[in-house]
Amino acid sequence: MSVPQGSCPVDPGQMEALLLDMAKGLLALVKPEEELVLLGIRSRGLPLAERLAEKLRALSGAPIPVGSLDITLYRDDLTEMVGSPIVRPTEIPFTLKERTVVLVDDVLYTGRTVRSAMDALLDHGRPRRVMLVVMAERSGRELPIQADLAGIRVQVPPGHRVAVSVREIDGTDGITVESC
Repeated sequence: MSVPQGSCPVDPGQMEALLLDMAKGLLALVKPEEELVLLGIRSRGLPLAERLAEKLRALSGAPIPVGSLDITLYRDDLTEMVGSPIVRPTEIPFTLKERTVVLVDDVLYTGRTVRSAMDALLDHGRPRRVMLVVMAERSGRELPIQADLAGIRVQVPPGHRVAVSVREIDGTDGITVESC
């Protein structure tokens, strides 16, 4: 989907529908014997992971554990950041061994956040399999990384930003395309 600047391709009601579709798609991708856990990449990936887990529980009847992953110290641009980085806790209250870990994030753009998340994840254990679910996958990849599931996929020109808002952090849900 190509999206013009300043547009709002997803409103709050559509976002809930996308999360439900993503939960259904995820259940179709995993085998019944797989032990599924979700890890939200801080910061907007965490509330998305929690909401996705609710949808998965409603569909499957099984509770899905959710944890959070902070990638700040794993970023390859850490030395380029101005000021001190804000490090938030990584909370993984379950073992990753032999589990299917689903990394959840808001936007997949260059692939660098996901690469950092993989480094952070592997410091906490060796899962059976790792999958990636994002609310928005946009054009402009720098690394060969792609989502297993995306709420929307958008083509935007350079100099534009795809922003995902979540009510838990931003007060409202939505996806917009903005000029940088």
